Amino acid sequence: MSNAKAVSDASFDADVLKSEKTILVDFWAEWCGPCRAVSPILDQIASEHSDKIEIVKLNVDDNPQTAMKYQITSIPAMKVYQGGEVVKTIIGAKPKAALEADLAAFI
Repeated sequence: MSNAKAVSDASFDADVLKSEKTILVDFWAEWCGPCRAVSPILDQIASEHSDKIEIVKLNVDDNPQTAMKYQITSIPAMKVYQGGEVVKTIIGAKPKAALEADLAAFI
């Protein structure tokens, strides 16, 4: 499937909030078709811009605490974190060019 690192409720603080890198968290679920559609696009962006942004995935079904904390009500939802703060939110599956435009400030 994806080569993005999976994070969980337990690892979110260390993997995302305390990271010195810019992190994009892909909030997704196994049953979500648009999530599966956007996953390879995120993998491409991650490999092309690995020096600037790290992309991780959080399964909302397996990790409800983090999904609730960040008010994830529809998926796919992507949030960009810098210094432990959400600096950008992207909702819904988009083509690569649109995602890259949304992420231009970070890549």
